[in-house]
Amino acid sequence: MTLDALPTHNELKGHAKAIKAKHMRQLFESDAARFNKYSIQGPQIFLDYSKNLITEESLSLLFHAAHDASLKQKTKALFSGELLQGEALNNTENRAALHTALRRPKDSTLPDIILDGVNISKNIRACQDKMAAFVAKIHAKQLLGFTGKPIQTLVSIGIGGSFLGPKMVTEALKPFAIDGFKCHYVANIDSTDLTQTLNNIDPETTLFLLQSKSFSTLETLENAYEVKRYLKLNGLPDEAIAKHFIAVTSNKTAAYKFGITDEHIFPMWDWVGGRYSLWSAIGLPIAFQLGMDNFEALLEGAFEMDQHFQHQDFEENMPVIMALLGIWYHSYFGADSHAILPYDQYLQFFPDHLQQLDMESNGKSVDRSGHALNYNSGPIIWGGIGCNGQHAYHQLLHQGTQLTPADFIVSLSSHNPIGTHHKHLFANCLSQSQALMKGKTYEEALQESLQSGMPEENAKKLAPHKVVKGNQPSNTLILDELNPKSLGTLIALYEHKVFVQSVIWDINPFDQWGVELGKTLSNSLFDQLESGKNDKNIDSSTAGLLAKYPQA
Repeated sequence: MTLDALPTHNELKGHAKAIKAKHMRQLFESDAARFNKYSIQGPQIFLDYSKNLITEESLSLLFHAAHDASLKQKTKALFSGELLQGEALNNTENRAALHTALRRPKDSTLPDIILDGVNISKNIRACQDKMAAFVAKIHAKQLLGFTGKPIQTLVSIGIGGSFLGPKMVTEALKPFAIDGFKCHYVANIDSTDLTQTLNNIDPETTLFLLQSKSFSTLETLENAYEVKRYLKLNGLPDEAIAKHFIAVTSNKTAAYKFGITDEHIFPMWDWVGGRYSLWSAIGLPIAFQLGMDNFEALLEGAFEMDQHFQHQDFEENMPVIMALLGIWYHSYFGADSHAILPYDQYLQFFPDHLQQLDMESNGKSVDRSGHALNYNSGPIIWGGIGCNGQHAYHQLLHQGTQLTPADFIVSLSSHNPIGTHHKHLFANCLSQSQALMKGKTYEEALQESLQSGMPEENAKKLAPHKVVKGNQPSNTLILDELNPKSLGTLIALYEHKVFVQSVIWDINPFDQWGVELGKTLSNSLFDQLESGKNDKNIDSSTAGLLAKYPQA
């Protein structure tokens, strides 16, 4: 059932019109208990969502919409692989979406998941055991390169989810990295990316990880074959290729052909989408950099959020609440974007990961049946380190014309405490959400200037420029500490938020056909560049741009 067919849809539209006339200042002034009413302690995370344009009526309508959209039933399918009305959850590719199975504890008493007659829980445990043995061998310096030196560096070659997720995690958890081991990432087909990486490694002590489910991803293979040439130039004989390459793929035949041995091939399953794959063997860079214990702690944190999401009532369910607030703004207030503002330097790549997670999942314009949507779906996700943004794009948040919901993320402690730095950081985080909510009226701006001694005529001219409308919604998420477990919980929170929104919007969040179109067109244009002959049916703009490329 699409959003506009839900029984509560028209009520939500009418309520949105009514609440637009309110200001959050009024909501806080009229309810002294607003913070307690609209905040929740979940696993590893505290969420304050009181600075939103909502009342009890707003939430009641939104929770009813979730029930009417069969969210409980579809959540069950997410964790079990069950069909919905005879369809797989990923209906356009006829696949289950079972990334949550990757996070189950090895000693879980939950029944194993059987998919198409295959015990995938057993396969996951076998893969994790293989990962643990492999990284333990590396950390014990027992895995040697072709000259007999131990492996100390990993270069992960992948793109999309194979790149963004692991890179974000290893950056976020730098304080937990194992000394003496370094991880690099290569994703871009721009040769500068690979060149800069190769200039900073020792080929004798480096292992290259190829991450491609199909083992046919153009960017990954182009970089992989260039690495082969690079190693040969550095004295690597053909028979030693296997000592310096490993792969995560479902296409073992192609990996064998490349020269990778079976013991260095880790599985990838079609029921795990790329943007949800960091929990699988795609997370090998995480285990390499942090150790398998910390990788398992990451899984444990995600599992805690999985349990919370499955079993908590909607009214106390963190992913459900955050998702419904997003529905509220993007489908009923016309908001086009959502800002992610971490106040933690280690989380600098978190917005990048969420861009793919959210926009590749819910950037859709048709429902699950292929009919055009009559409402806004997935928002544009953007953002960056909070304090830096205060001196840049926060200006638009405060005085621009758009409604832009935002998530503030901050920890109560720092891994690198210096003086009062962290207190200032925390104060800045809270002050920004407060300013977005409260704003500054014309009268307040005028009095501020008058009290500073400014002549009244000048103060009246300046006051409109200092007005901040406020009423900009935000959530504040607080971690006690950024560590493997809390990060796992945080990532899973956003995964489930995206899933809930897909259910309410009635779209498939697990395919990405728009991405596939770009790949197809790119291959065609490359062939034209190689041959020097343009397709006669090509548009004039693309033909003219192709002609600009220098011919050999």
